[in-house]
Amino acid sequence: MKFDSKTYMLLETGPFAQKAIIVGFIGLVLSIFGAFMDHSKFFQAYLVAFTFFTTIGLGGLFFVLMHHVTGAYWGVVMRRVAENLAYTLPLMGLFMIPLFFGMHDLFHWSHAEVVAQDEILQWKAPYLNVNFFIIRSVVIFLIWTWLVHGLRKLSLAQDSGAAGSLGKMRRKAAGGTVIFALTVTVFAFDWLMSLDPHWYSTIFGVYVFSGGFLGGLAMLSILANVLRNNGAGKIITTEHTHDLGKFLFAFIVWWAYIGGAQYFLIWYGNIPEETIWFLHRWEHGWKSISLFLVFFHFIVPFFVLAFRAAKRIPVLILSIAILILFMHYIDHFWLATPTFGDHHFHISWMHLTTVLGMGGVFIWWLFRLMGIDPVIPLKDPKLQKSIEHTVR
Repeated sequence: MKFDSKTYMLLETGPFAQKAIIVGFIGLVLSIFGAFMDHSKFFQAYLVAFTFFTTIGLGGLFFVLMHHVTGAYWGVVMRRVAENLAYTLPLMGLFMIPLFFGMHDLFHWSHAEVVAQDEILQWKAPYLNVNFFIIRSVVIFLIWTWLVHGLRKLSLAQDSGAAGSLGKMRRKAAGGTVIFALTVTVFAFDWLMSLDPHWYSTIFGVYVFSGGFLGGLAMLSILANVLRNNGAGKIITTEHTHDLGKFLFAFIVWWAYIGGAQYFLIWYGNIPEETIWFLHRWEHGWKSISLFLVFFHFIVPFFVLAFRAAKRIPVLILSIAILILFMHYIDHFWLATPTFGDHHFHISWMHLTTVLGMGGVFIWWLFRLMGIDPVIPLKDPKLQKSIEHTVR
């Protein structure tokens, strides 16, 4: 790959994208083979990969929304990259379709005979039923697709000199932020919290959002380093990676705060139907995963990024970003998997093949977008100020 400083295009992305799609194809083929061997384990692994990549795309969308709402100038050089990351959401909408065929393998409440014998599920049946679930999920992805397509279309129109594009993007982002909050919460409740339909947490949607935005920031940090290493060092400078490092630090704390608040409130209340969820993530082999998550998703990156100098070392930011992405997957594995297998710790080779398969297509789609249009918004009025940005 090579960044053209005159056109702001990322050239020669084809070879890398081709390697990604090959990895994706192999991973998906192996996963399909695994589905015929054990369809339950396939859908369990596929769900973790699906929510993992979807929340990363949502993290990119939230970055774009906040950029326009706040009017910040430092992130202008990363705006188009974030738009491309957000544009993976329509792709994830397609990846969602196979999960509709595995609902009986994933969701306890999707079995009519189970609902008939469970008073709590009967009360929740008007919301937790297969038809309404599918309708909600499709509508949510259509809303996200409308939002990301509209913002990217206006962004590209700005490159062509269209008058008023910036104002239109800001207005769309203002309304889109409210829509984003509501739809992400429903997505988290539906695809993750309803795996255990007797348990509930009003803060769960915020927890999933915080981890997703942190994952999106980690991906943006990696892409910023890729662009810098391929000739964009005079556009995306150390100052910008420093700011991304500050955001990573802030949302590591935010993720830990939300997770801790959820845990301690439930622990203090000590209500059996609430505490059982955490008990399932502590017993039967899950204790080590829970501690691993706390240590490597919070403690290690927190103490590394607490120092100003660390945020100005590209290779260190890159390493921490990769660690955060890995731990974001572990987080979703921890959220979903204890529900299955009689709550005992278990992992399948399909957890690897599904993440490689979906991830390969995800990366191919992302770099395909980055190679089509300029990766920097050419005629944003704050572009030069963003390039000259200095962290104080």
